[in-house]
Amino acid sequence: MRVVIAEDAAVLRELMAQMLAERGHEVCAAVGDAQALRAAVAEHRPDVTVVDIRMPPTHTDEGLRAAIGIRRDHPGTGVLLFSQHVETRYATRLLAQGSAGVGYLLKDRVADVAEFVDALHRVGGGGTALDPEVVTQLAGANRHTDELTALTQREREVLSLMAEGRSNSSIAAALTVSPGTVEKHVAAVFGKLGLPPSEDHNRRVLAVIRHLQS
Repeated sequence: MRVVIAEDAAVLRELMAQMLAERGHEVCAAVGDAQALRAAVAEHRPDVTVVDIRMPPTHTDEGLRAAIGIRRDHPGTGVLLFSQHVETRYATRLLAQGSAGVGYLLKDRVADVAEFVDALHRVGGGGTALDPEVVTQLAGANRHTDELTALTQREREVLSLMAEGRSNSSIAAALTVSPGTVEKHVAAVFGKLGLPPSEDHNRRVLAVIRHLQS
């Protein structure tokens, strides 16, 4: 993949760049602010960009605003947001444009290299990669809705894993159940939420995330 990294912490920025280069990916640019990020994406047209939410000069939402602009102006570029803490309002603003080619991870996930690279591959390929804690807090913010209260505990677990971007086989492995059991839970989730089931992975994640935002 061709990657642009935007992270104001120089050590973390260089660590990610080295880690990706060692695994055969091309790091087109590694920058420290949102303005440089926009310029790098316009110049290199990468497959995916890793974006810190809080960057200079105000360290508030410069990265988020740049990410939203990138998704609007360069729809073929995936965006993986990085944050020190879960900030559901920022996740919601990004996901409002759709979940295809979008990710949101906590920074400590970089320590698990395989998990980080897998998330980057998913986002770069047009999929979704959401930190489990992000999914939990998005769902928790809406846990009093009639639709969500209708779900069983196991169906909630399946819903959270679906929203992370996992396949049915991955969910089955995580929950130590059969793929057939997962398929039944998925069908029950969509039925109770009033959402039509689909074999298309990105569409089903989009449907789940939009429900969590509602």
